[in-house]
Amino acid sequence: MKTLVLAEKPSVAREIARVLGCTKKGKGSIEGAKYIVTWALGHLVELKTPEDYDNRYKTWKLEDLPIMPKEMKLKVMKKTSAQFQHVSQLAKRKDVGELVIATDAGREGELVARWIMEKTHFNKPFKRLWISSQTDKAIRDGFKNLQPGQAFNRLYESALCRAEADWLIGLNISRALTTKFEEPLSAGRVQTPTLAMVFEREKTIQSFKPQTFWTIEAEFSQFKAQWQGNKDKRIFKEEEATSKYKKLLGNKAVVKSIRKKKGTEAQPLPYDLNELQREANKRFQFSAKKTLNVLQKLYEQHKLVTYPRTDSRYLTTDMVATMRDRLESIAGTYKEEVRPLLKGNPTLPKRVVNNEKVSDHHAIIITDQPLFLSDLSADERKLYELIVKRFIELFYPAYEYEKMTIELDINEERFVAHGKRTIEQGFKGLFGGGDNDQALPLLKENQELTVQDIDLKTGLTEPPQRFSEADLLAQMEKHNLGTPATRADIIEKLLSAESIERTNHRLYPTKKGKQLIDLVAEELKSPELTAKWEQELENIARGKGNAKTFMANIRKQTEKIVSDVKKSDKTYRPHNLTGSKCPECGELLRERKGKNGRMLVCSSHECSYRRAKDPKLSNRRCPQCHKKMEIHNGKAGTYFQCRPCQITEKAQDKKKKVSKREERNLLKKYSDDGSFGSSLGDALKQALQKKD
Repeated sequence: MKTLVLAEKPSVAREIARVLGCTKKGKGSIEGAKYIVTWALGHLVELKTPEDYDNRYKTWKLEDLPIMPKEMKLKVMKKTSAQFQHVSQLAKRKDVGELVIATDAGREGELVARWIMEKTHFNKPFKRLWISSQTDKAIRDGFKNLQPGQAFNRLYESALCRAEADWLIGLNISRALTTKFEEPLSAGRVQTPTLAMVFEREKTIQSFKPQTFWTIEAEFSQFKAQWQGNKDKRIFKEEEATSKYKKLLGNKAVVKSIRKKKGTEAQPLPYDLNELQREANKRFQFSAKKTLNVLQKLYEQHKLVTYPRTDSRYLTTDMVATMRDRLESIAGTYKEEVRPLLKGNPTLPKRVVNNEKVSDHHAIIITDQPLFLSDLSADERKLYELIVKRFIELFYPAYEYEKMTIELDINEERFVAHGKRTIEQGFKGLFGGGDNDQALPLLKENQELTVQDIDLKTGLTEPPQRFSEADLLAQMEKHNLGTPATRADIIEKLLSAESIERTNHRLYPTKKGKQLIDLVAEELKSPELTAKWEQELENIARGKGNAKTFMANIRKQTEKIVSDVKKSDKTYRPHNLTGSKCPECGELLRERKGKNGRMLVCSSHECSYRRAKDPKLSNRRCPQCHKKMEIHNGKAGTYFQCRPCQITEKAQDKKKKVSKREERNLLKKYSDDGSFGSSLGDALKQALQKKD
């Protein structure tokens, strides 16, 4: 009997097959003497859509909502149905005795496999491969220590609840808003409170009123000190600031007190996904989605890092023995930092090794795969270096310092100087680290000092900055919105729905987003409610929650939110209407972002007219006004249009049709080259004659 192994992606399946000695390649699997390795393509199975339950739901109507099937059913996804059929045939083979689930070791990976099992009616024994890296050794060890499939039933329950809750809330609320306000509006369990946070920050910024303030700085030969009031360094009255400034001029300073305090700064913990996404956004302006995509390549393709979609920053006790091998794998590239560690016994700080703080997966660290930086792209290298440097720092001592605070008196006004003296560089001595604090000289109490200069500075209070993706990820984590694996997609969903926009690496709510927040029920905007749901999902996965109770509450909440939308007397004004009319039906055109730039789309749901906002001009001239005509692509192919004259001409000879490929080549040629003449029709004619 053979064992069927189900991976989530073809790339992972190929690696597993190689390690297991499978060499016979089929259309959707790789077979060996003992194993058959196959794969999903992400999801092969999904929840049925409303129209799958009843054909009338194809037309969106407010009166049909909420749509809540008594039992949520599954269907095979059309675009990957061929692979599903192949997996199904393999599962039913008589020589297949058991299944090993080798999808991603997490909530969504479990859902991928279990839905396939349910749809194929798989009733043979099954086990679970649960590994945190894709190295050959990790795969071999994982297959030696396969876990019972039933041990992950709770994780599957949690994943199922998440999927059904998002279907019920997201689908019903989005349909309700869209039909009520006649505009494509998207809302959801996680995306709406995330949008609300961006909107609240914008409100704070818009309502902010700047205040002028003054600060006073005293300069000495070796350091600087700031005037300090009871609570603030800033003075908000000009008369007071000017008065103090005049009072200070020409006076000496007296040292009133010197306070020293020794301190230590521990090595930073390894990264989890959220922290790594934030760091990459701050340093390289990577979007959260880009960081996850690059990290996935480092994990699957290069096998240089451990499992990416983790929410833990700690390691387990069984990993301690593997640290030397991991360090040896990078010793050739990071000689100066790693070789001194290998001469002794590289030891992890006690606080980093904590089994209780590791959930499904430990922190993201390097594997023992040999490193060849030349194999990595520029982006992969940037991200890998963040991970490897953080890993190396763990084995160096903590940073030790002495913090010094000097309090001075200048004509009865209090000044304070802060400084820091390094005792032990520790991990901060690596990779150009260190502090920028000023060094303070050795002084004595009651010592008199000459003031070299008094500087009166003015400034304006500033509102908080708009969120960067790093900031928003931190807020999502703080409020427990989504998981490390889903947060990047939530931000991308808000961007693609045009609810927010990214400008200079900061996130702004759009006019559409602002209106959407006003239309959505208060409870759906609340991070607290969504965080409560996320915690309940986590409890279900850990065997401490009840799936039936959770779903009953989700259904009640769906009914209430849909009811609120139906009763709403609010209005929506399309944010992107232009003054231009559709040439086909006369309705106003809307401006939307497309993959290739801005598009103008007809606002009528019955009309499918759309064109680029700034279309390319051809060298074909309008027969009426003789201006260059625009190039467009319609259902009948490429055509030319003069909008002022409302004249349209097809880009083909009347007697002989031109293939799409010929049409594209000719258009490219005669749009770029003005030497041929004014008539593209003549150009096409000559081209066809040459062809004949």
